Amino acid sequence: MNDLFSLQGRVALVTGGSRGIGRMIAAGYLRQGAARVYITARKAEQCAATAQELSKPGGECIPLPCDISTMEGTKALAAEIGKREKSLDILVNNAGAAWGEPFDTFPEKGWDKVVDLNMKTPFFLTQALHGLLKAAAKDRPAKVINVASIDGISVNPWETYSYTASKAGLIHLTKRMALRLAQDNIIVSGIAPGPFPSEMNKEARDHGDEVAGHVPAGRIGRDDDMAGVAIYLASRAGDYVLGETIAVDGGVTIARG
Repeated sequence: MNDLFSLQGRVALVTGGSRGIGRMIAAGYLRQGAARVYITARKAEQCAATAQELSKPGGECIPLPCDISTMEGTKALAAEIGKREKSLDILVNNAGAAWGEPFDTFPEKGWDKVVDLNMKTPFFLTQALHGLLKAAAKDRPAKVINVASIDGISVNPWETYSYTASKAGLIHLTKRMALRLAQDNIIVSGIAPGPFPSEMNKEARDHGDEVAGHVPAGRIGRDDDMAGVAIYLASRAGDYVLGETIAVDGGVTIARG
């Protein structure tokens, strides 16, 4: 069983890995034996601080501060990984953005910013890293994990039009990418987080007890809840999970109906 869930010696890239869900995943990978986990963030200081905190003997966390909301940033990140590694075992497309505003005033920039980072970036970053993922997949399946949201599965009460649409699109994109990349022994799957404390989900972060009252499991998500599913999908245990997005939400989605 230890071998089944092991990430021993693996190399991973987690976008948006300096805080929140990305940090939870990066920390979990390092605890599970990953040799190197690269993390990205727009803020260089925060990215470096997180990398220093997460690095451990036998497992290095490496900061790569960059803005991957543009094609130029995406290509630059892929090129930097290519300079450092001959192959990439795991890519976690976690970086994301949200925008909330009433319907009558919701602006175009609220669509462009969110859709570009939440949908376009996962596609084009995976495309740019395709060669490194294929190189890793010669020996065992490489993994691409797209971090969506339960708001892409069921409707919430907030006016986050572009966010919910982009996450629903990412869930469907995960299926389409999975069918194509399976030809190269690259397994694509997804995670749809529910209420986890993060900068993206300030309600869960700042009012955890109140939010927990609306969660069937009776609590908000913990670091190990996210790390566990991310390790499962990245390890040999998840090799036969193709194109599926797993809701990790304490039952919120099914409670919405």
